[in-house]
Amino acid sequence: MLQGLVLLFGFQFIGELLSHLFALPIPGNVIGMALMLVALTSGIVKEESISEAGELLLKYMALFFVPAGVGVMLYFDLIAREWLPIIVGTVVSTFVVMAVTGWTEQLLGGADD
Repeated sequence: MLQGLVLLFGFQFIGELLSHLFALPIPGNVIGMALMLVALTSGIVKEESISEAGELLLKYMALFFVPAGVGVMLYFDLIAREWLPIIVGTVVSTFVVMAVTGWTEQLLGGADD
């Protein structure tokens, strides 16, 4: 499992490094995730080497949201004042993401019409 964690955090570190070195507008963790995808699909990194570490992180994923939840409470007054735009933005963006995901799946999956 240690090897998997080293690989996961290593790819994230490389992504952060590339993002800062080249002043890219893309977050480093996204770049690291893309690099990990390339490494997995090309066979450079085997799925078995990161699966146990990935399952562990997924198992405790809820704990990672605690600091974000506490942070939201700091802005409770702002949320109470601006609740309508927040709800509309959340609902609209959710449907847009669902539609784009569905269209992308149809394009890539070659679904029958």
